[in-house]
Amino acid sequence: MGSCWKPSAVDDGPRRGGSEASGRVDGLLWYKDLGQHAWGEFSMAVIQANSVLEDQSQIESGPLSSTKSGPVGTFVGVYDGHGGPEASTYVNENLFCNLQRIAAEHRAISEHVIKKAYLATEENFLSMVKKKWLNKPQIASAGTCCLVGILCNGLLYTANVGDSRVVLGKIETATKEVIAVQLSTEHNASIESVRDELKSMHPYDPKIVVLRHNVWRVKGLIQVTRSLGDAYLKNAEFNREPLPLKFRLPEPFLKPILIPEPSISVLKLHPEDQFLIFASDGLWEHLSNQEAVDIVNSYPRKGIARKLVEAALQEAAKKREVRYSDLRKIERGVRRHFHDDISVVVVFLSTRLKGGATPRRTQFSLKPNI
Repeated sequence: MGSCWKPSAVDDGPRRGGSEASGRVDGLLWYKDLGQHAWGEFSMAVIQANSVLEDQSQIESGPLSSTKSGPVGTFVGVYDGHGGPEASTYVNENLFCNLQRIAAEHRAISEHVIKKAYLATEENFLSMVKKKWLNKPQIASAGTCCLVGILCNGLLYTANVGDSRVVLGKIETATKEVIAVQLSTEHNASIESVRDELKSMHPYDPKIVVLRHNVWRVKGLIQVTRSLGDAYLKNAEFNREPLPLKFRLPEPFLKPILIPEPSISVLKLHPEDQFLIFASDGLWEHLSNQEAVDIVNSYPRKGIARKLVEAALQEAAKKREVRYSDLRKIERGVRRHFHDDISVVVVFLSTRLKGGATPRRTQFSLKPNI
């Protein structure tokens, strides 16, 4: 595990593309209005609502493997944590370098490589939980959604566990309008097909999904059906003291209730593909796919991620019948009653990526730091 850790470029000092590896903080908001990645421009923003920020995210531009001759491109990760920040922070520090190591072994980026990186990160995190949980029981109930996009060789690889989402803004040939196309598969018990999948995996458990207060939850505890972390729902050895009683299940389980395997898709990019919006579900609770795409298409690129966060907060204020200006004054913790942590990365796709040209020699690592 130790070999996988590396400091964020935010603290790295000068390096190629070093100006890209910094952002600004305004109260509970972190933002990078515009930067250059290997295949175009990007904009990034995070707003905190929880007492401790549970969302983590990153953009990496440059080598996608740990060898100099390996693939080059752009990596985007959005990690929406729950039950504490431990799992999302761990994934933010380890998933990308696990990917680089495995990509070097296979000399390529592929669906197989991405899946192996997810599972290696999961295995290492659960090993850490096993060592620490008796002294820090809460870590056994820490988990995270994990959305990844990789741009490489004219392709977009999308991988997801949980309910974060990536949406493509694409020019419709017939109408010339920019339409929203959701690229990620979500794993949330509110979706009937996801509940059916879970029931088929646990045919002898009539309470595998439970409807409580009009919300479907796995074992009455959690909405997502796939995650990294959540050790208490992966291994029955954690289903005992000192795990807090509210997380303990009354009956033992013989196989994992949640699974870490990502849903992965590969898309060949075309000239009509304009931009990608990666975001945690905090954004999608308040904006539809098309609303988000319309905003990105209607405003200048600079500050567009911040614009999306602002639009979501305005909707959140409207729903709770408070003024947007008053919502902005509410402290973290209390804020969670109005909206979730929100992470947004907007990635613009240059014609160079879609035309098979070589990527820009832009190398940096950017991780928001509130």
